Amino acid sequence: MQENHEIHIGKEIQKKLTAEQRSVAWLAGQLCCDASCLRKQFKKSYISTDLLYRISKILHKDFFIFYSQRL
Repeated sequence: MQENHEIHIGKEIQKKLTAEQRSVAWLAGQLCCDASCLRKQFKKSYISTDLLYRISKILHKDFFIFYSQRL
C-alpha cells in the first residue's frame, strides 16, 4: 500500500467477500442489516469502527490493519 493513497475500506471488504465467494447480501444477513444499506456503506472510503469490528469478526480478517500499518 502506497503512503500517498487514501484507504478505501469498503473496497477492501468487497475484495475479501469476492475472495471467499460471499455476497454482500450474505454479509448483510450476518450483520442483521439491509444489503442495499451495506452496499452504500462500501461505496464510502470509511465506515464506523463498530461496523468494521463486526465485519472483521464475521470475515475473520483484521481490517483495522490497513490503518494501523500506516502509523
